[in-house]
Amino acid sequence: MKTKKIGDFLLEKGFITTEQLEEALQKQKASGRRLGDTLVDLGHITEEQLSESMSERLSIPKVTLESLVIDPQIIQTVPVQIARRYTIIPAFSIGNTLTLAMADPLNIIAIDEIKYLTGMNVQRAIATATEIRGAIDKYYSIADSLNQILGDELNENQPEVVSADDISASSDSPIIKLVNLIITKAVKDNASDIHIEPEENRTRIRYRVHGVMREEAAPPKSMQNELVSRIKIASNLDVSEKRLPQDGRFMIKIDGATIDLRVSTLPTIHGEKVVIRILDRRNLLLSFHQLGMNRKIEERWKDNITQSEGLVLISGPTSSGKTSTLYTTLQEINTVEKNTVTIEDPVEYSLPLIIQIQINEKAGLTFPSVLRSILRQNPDTIMIGEIRDTETARLAVRSALTGHLVFSTIHTNDAPSAISRLTDMGVEKYLVASSIRGVLAQRLVRANCPDCKVPYMPTDLELSRAGLVDLAEELQFTKGKGCRKCNDTGFKGRTGIYEFLEITPKIAELIVEEGSLSQLKNEARRNGYIPLFEMGLEKLAEGTICLEELLKETTNIDDFKDSSSQTTVTVQSANPV
Repeated sequence: MKTKKIGDFLLEKGFITTEQLEEALQKQKASGRRLGDTLVDLGHITEEQLSESMSERLSIPKVTLESLVIDPQIIQTVPVQIARRYTIIPAFSIGNTLTLAMADPLNIIAIDEIKYLTGMNVQRAIATATEIRGAIDKYYSIADSLNQILGDELNENQPEVVSADDISASSDSPIIKLVNLIITKAVKDNASDIHIEPEENRTRIRYRVHGVMREEAAPPKSMQNELVSRIKIASNLDVSEKRLPQDGRFMIKIDGATIDLRVSTLPTIHGEKVVIRILDRRNLLLSFHQLGMNRKIEERWKDNITQSEGLVLISGPTSSGKTSTLYTTLQEINTVEKNTVTIEDPVEYSLPLIIQIQINEKAGLTFPSVLRSILRQNPDTIMIGEIRDTETARLAVRSALTGHLVFSTIHTNDAPSAISRLTDMGVEKYLVASSIRGVLAQRLVRANCPDCKVPYMPTDLELSRAGLVDLAEELQFTKGKGCRKCNDTGFKGRTGIYEFLEITPKIAELIVEEGSLSQLKNEARRNGYIPLFEMGLEKLAEGTICLEELLKETTNIDDFKDSSSQTTVTVQSANPV
């Protein structure tokens, strides 16, 4: 059966009109380009429509390169000049068959040249030209570095330890270029962490982007020791020590911005795992609104942080954005008239006008010992990185009662639980009631990509878990379907969800009288407290987040189900899409 011409196929699919086809044919005669490319240039079809149509017409599978992690060893099979010339990229290989992603799968010359170069059979797959060019830019920079290292410096019999003199002799060292490349790409992808993970037969590199781990192209196992050694040297760590965990830090300049990098190593059975925490100072230029606070909570929060004394807590699990909220708060109240001192482990960002102290437990510089010392430094505001033990908790409470404004973080599921946590740590109830002003609990939730979010209906299980079965028709749920701008994830960035518990005289009385957690929550509700899950429903109704992400990050759903406020949830009808 004869295959239809691409113009007729697109016409049959309804993607173009007869007039548009005639216009494209006329332009094609003058330019000599492919008809499909001409239709894309004219704006009559998209690249996606063209690749999908070619896939269906030729019965060749279509691949999404952004969702693939291509092995650098596969990339090396095709030179970058040929990849760019024919707009192709090797995607993967199975046995002696190499799968090529091609913008033009009918380019027989390209296929024959790849067969000749590699000695492998070629299997065709279709991808858009834009995707392929992006993949070439992404992978060949890594592959070029790997090729240079593999060709010039590395072999299986080299010693494991590279001295500082060996590796720092030239900034043009290929291993230095590779480390810089890995870090630069992570920063540009807005990653918060880089994980370099040793396995038995490979080295894996993963970035944490918006709270989710994502695998990246990695060098071969033979380069693992050199890569780890370079990072340890830059961080002033002991390169010869491979049996114990180590912590260090260094800085790198990317696009004119200084990026702080916090390094942690951990010995494993297959070598040292390295985690690099990326601290981009540009992220500090935030307002409470940019963090995700709604207007009411922002007003109440600002009212509490501008007081002259008292204990103000921020609660949440690891990676819930507590540090960003703390630093934004300090910048909000930071003035030349105030003496502000922080105790941190570690100090993540350097702030002007603020005295910052790094905890060093080996030297005896602990939270309690530093806190006792700084009280003799006449501070107005004290920030304690985390309340971890009874001694720190008691000192924080007593500092708040002696005329200091004290900020700290604590690990609890919600704001009311922070009260119970302090009393469980041994702080007297009357001291907690007298000192604490408020508790802010928070979570970070992945936000829908604004460029590809569409209406959808959650599953019955999700609606049941959320207690929204009866409200499903009133709420307009949205979710990102995935596009180039969000790497086909459907998410772009994260937003904060906050609940704020203000300590009123009645709540203070309940604390002293050992009221239950449910009594505290009920009294707090009467004073405007709204739990995290219900605050998240506001963002859900606005189209900022999807229900699946809200359920993943919040834990006080039962409070919403049990509350009589379920029938009064505000359903915003503003078109979020």
